[in-house]
Amino acid sequence: MASLALSAGALMAPAAHAAQDLPDRPISLVVGFVAGGAADTSARLIAEQLSKNTGRSVAVVNKPGAGGNIAHQYVANGPGDGSMLLLGSVGPLTISPHLMEVAYDPFKDLLPISGGVNFPNVLVVHKAAGVKTLKEFLDLAKSHPEQVDFASSGFGAASHMAGELLNMEAGVNMVHIPYKGGAQAMQDLLGERVMSYFSAPPTAMPYVEENRLIPLATTGLKRPAYLPDIPTVAESGYPDFEALNWYAFVAPGKTPEAMLDRWNEEIVKVLTDPAVEKKLTEFGMTPQPTTRQEFADFIKKESDKWGKIIKERNIKK
Repeated sequence: MASLALSAGALMAPAAHAAQDLPDRPISLVVGFVAGGAADTSARLIAEQLSKNTGRSVAVVNKPGAGGNIAHQYVANGPGDGSMLLLGSVGPLTISPHLMEVAYDPFKDLLPISGGVNFPNVLVVHKAAGVKTLKEFLDLAKSHPEQVDFASSGFGAASHMAGELLNMEAGVNMVHIPYKGGAQAMQDLLGERVMSYFSAPPTAMPYVEENRLIPLATTGLKRPAYLPDIPTVAESGYPDFEALNWYAFVAPGKTPEAMLDRWNEEIVKVLTDPAVEKKLTEFGMTPQPTTRQEFADFIKKESDKWGKIIKERNIKK
């Protein structure tokens, strides 16, 4: 979502309905994943600062399950008074609707507020794989069709789509091995029961530093500042390759425009706070505050991109 970053002046321009009062009651920030992961960590940091800035109690509510779809359905049916927000994610908003029946319309039942954070995955392999570069890995996949596999944190997850995109771009046919969460995928990678995994960097890098895993490439267009020595897939011969994890803010479909504008103002204020930005960067995340329209355009672009890949790869659950 790097292309969505706006100038400070544009982001902080007063919204048309900036005078809208926030609900005079506790605010729920729903997260579709368990406590302790990347989504939860970023949500709690942002919620804490929102509470300080607004004088409202903003509490993170974890509703994990079905790759985040349960939380998205829950918020889609939530109150439209501004008291419930969702840290939406790439899977349920732009991937799942192309793969399965979901009980919400991501463009009608969940309304965009602002971008939140993004980060690339890092493709890692265990040492017994016998490869040290992305080229060697793909050469192995080409010479051994359907024998090279990759783990993901779940069917339809960003890590799954990263592997399918690489299959398509590189003309290989790696076998997808879905897990019920990143922790299980990482344990099987360390146990050499699966060859590779598109992992979140904070999960993978401790094992890289211990020389237990080998990093091959990251999945953004540019190397993140905290991983300067690992090349991107894009710079390794596939210039259009980009598969980011991202979390962003949405609200129930019944929420009025004025309330969405007010929450955009507050969230942008937090994401552009230097202290918050510093902490998020330390967690391996890049803040991405946006206008409501830019985030809406981004969701549409991501949905079209992943929908096309799912169709061309004939991915079915």
